[in-house]
Amino acid sequence: MTQKRDPCKAGSWSGKPYHSFSDYLWNIYGCRVLKIPINANLSCPNRDGTVGAAGCIFCPEDGSASPGMNGATPIPEQMETAKKNFRRTGAGTKYIAYFQAFTNTYAPPARLKRLYDLAVAQDGVIGLMVGTRPDCLPDETLDLLASYRRPGFELWLEIGMQTSHDKSLEFLRRGHANGATVDAINRVAPRGIPVCVHLILGIPGESWDDMMATARSLVDLPVRGIKFHHLHVIRGTALEEQYRTGLMRPLSQKEYVSVLCDFIERVSPDILIHRLMGDREEHTLVAPLWSLHKGTVLRSIEDEFRKRGTCQGFLYQ
Repeated sequence: MTQKRDPCKAGSWSGKPYHSFSDYLWNIYGCRVLKIPINANLSCPNRDGTVGAAGCIFCPEDGSASPGMNGATPIPEQMETAKKNFRRTGAGTKYIAYFQAFTNTYAPPARLKRLYDLAVAQDGVIGLMVGTRPDCLPDETLDLLASYRRPGFELWLEIGMQTSHDKSLEFLRRGHANGATVDAINRVAPRGIPVCVHLILGIPGESWDDMMATARSLVDLPVRGIKFHHLHVIRGTALEEQYRTGLMRPLSQKEYVSVLCDFIERVSPDILIHRLMGDREEHTLVAPLWSLHKGTVLRSIEDEFRKRGTCQGFLYQ
């Protein structure tokens, strides 16, 4: 009988209790690799009337763009501004071009190719990450993305899964069911494109069992990375209205840390954790205010794992 590997004793995660994407990049490239967020001035089918017009319940008008990102600014200029800011802090010399705002596969492949080519041609860029919805991945676009595969180049497709539960996707006003996510991921896999799924913890109506069911659903999917997000309330969103009227309550820091660790214990130790929580600028954040203290929260997550004596994959089956 083969003895089950204990991931907590593997000693390969730079002392962390989870498989960190940033450490993975450091081990490959020998330096800190930073993502440069890009606003390509694309839209979203959940805003232009194709799927819906109001957008997701949590999404602000900027389409979750990073601060200072302006889609009217040429991509090379956006990237150079970001690199200058990084250099001032002494951070990394290698970069991943990260198409972040809105839906970055929602355009004809020829236009997408021009945008992606422009970004990856900039100095110091060693990778391409594209964020999108699962219902915006036609085969032609997947073939285009696969064309960027080459040795020494980080290619990632970030898919907004959010949850495995259709009732929750309906609450979030996503405009697609979980079946669309499963289909998209299974069509990506044969093309050799690593998939990172974006997940939200703390969706109103989801129990602990529901969130753990989402964790278990990943076992059957060829997912290489996870980006976690607690459901936070951003100014100007439909979610803010629900929060103001008492229809939803965000998780407390203690609740989030606990359920996040529970979740990570149940996913494969081979999956890369791209992010443990989201963050927003203070003037755009309504709740929970503990989101403003990211460093404290990240330390609390590691402390919780140490207190439990567990790590990523500890309960993975």
